[in-house]
Amino acid sequence: MNVLPRLAFAKPSATETAVPVWLIGAKDCAAILADPAQNLLPPEALPFAAAIKFEPKPGKLLLFAQSSGQPGALFCLDDDAARADMFAPGALATLLPAGVYRFIGSPPCPELAALAFLLGTYRFDRYKKRPAAAPQLVAPENIDAAAVEATANAVALARDLVNTPANDLGPQELQDAILAVAEQFGARTSVISGDELAAGFPLIHAVGKGASRPPRLVDLRWGPEGARKLTLVGKGVCFDSGGLDIKPESAMGLMKKDMGGAASALAAAAMIMAGKLDVNLRLIIPIVENSVSAEAFRPGDIYPSRKGLTVEIGNTDAEGRLILADALALADEEKPEILVDFATLTGAARVALGPDMPPFFTDDEALAAAIQSHAALAHDPVWRLPLWKPYDSKIDGKMADLNNAPPGGFAGSITAALFLRRFVSPGLAWAHFDIYGWNPAARPGRPEGGEAQAARLIFSLAQEKFGIQASSA
Repeated sequence: MNVLPRLAFAKPSATETAVPVWLIGAKDCAAILADPAQNLLPPEALPFAAAIKFEPKPGKLLLFAQSSGQPGALFCLDDDAARADMFAPGALATLLPAGVYRFIGSPPCPELAALAFLLGTYRFDRYKKRPAAAPQLVAPENIDAAAVEATANAVALARDLVNTPANDLGPQELQDAILAVAEQFGARTSVISGDELAAGFPLIHAVGKGASRPPRLVDLRWGPEGARKLTLVGKGVCFDSGGLDIKPESAMGLMKKDMGGAASALAAAAMIMAGKLDVNLRLIIPIVENSVSAEAFRPGDIYPSRKGLTVEIGNTDAEGRLILADALALADEEKPEILVDFATLTGAARVALGPDMPPFFTDDEALAAAIQSHAALAHDPVWRLPLWKPYDSKIDGKMADLNNAPPGGFAGSITAALFLRRFVSPGLAWAHFDIYGWNPAARPGRPEGGEAQAARLIFSLAQEKFGIQASSA
């Protein structure tokens, strides 16, 4: 398992010999290439572009030789701000040959352009070797290179965790990854595992007891005791067979990623710790494997929860909300200023919004506005869905206080969020992200495979809300 850090900019000493890459809007590219009198590009670029009939469209790359013998490159950005992908420069990490490069010109957000390049160099190479060399970027001027690297490596760690198959990433291995990050940043941790969970965390125990690899709950704390409190919770289902309500083959193939909520929460925590924010951070990760065995929990079973509410099992494949319920109840006991959970929770969320834009839920209008603002700022898109009160009665149980999977199937993401809300005190600033945690196809800066979603926006929000520790300012 790779541990932070791994992705990095080229050394500043390489700036003089780095290959220049001009980043220019596509319309400006067309005008420049059509005008021999322009002086924004080396003159050698124009006849070469004409000779190969280069089309200056968004995402197109032109490589050319300068008179000095040094290569140069032109990359066309999208001029349409409404549809432009701020991660477009990440494509250069796969388009350019191995070497060291530097940006010429200013993209709309240099930090995001540099981050996209770093994230574009990410490869999951645990089982298959990657090319020996990859392009490197000299950090653009006027950005915090160390902060961008820290963010890239937190995302890379989350991707590694999600991409690792369940035979190599079970509850113990996910716990070990969390503890390794905690050790790197000097965080304090505690772990409750196996049958020890039955008394205080009966829902986590119920879901995990059917697996040969015991369930557990990892509790990480970092930061000054007297600082304002931010708590992150992440769903850590290392593999979800569906339990006795077993998934069909078509739905089980990607279930190694059902711990994507834990990976995203850990990524956000790593960013916060690396950024030395002035916050009392808590990270709670319930970890299980939802398996089929004689010990597995059953449809119709009724279990108590940490909060005291009883839960009737309507479907064993709705296990994520069960383990989150106990974890949220634990987090709620401390009444943090902000409580956020991340979970690969429902297929309904993907049907509604697709894989790229997770829905989020909150009753707190100020928190909702902050999330939406920082989602745009961090280019980490999410969309608010309602905690629709008329649907709340759907999760009421017939023989218990609650049913984890009400019949009917309508509004599945909303009813799952309403279930979670029952375990958070009214008035607490809580937000739930129903993420996918996976890129179905490669895009600039986002290779196909595991992905951290909503982590960067929460880090951005935390930066504004809590600031940096005075001793590190």
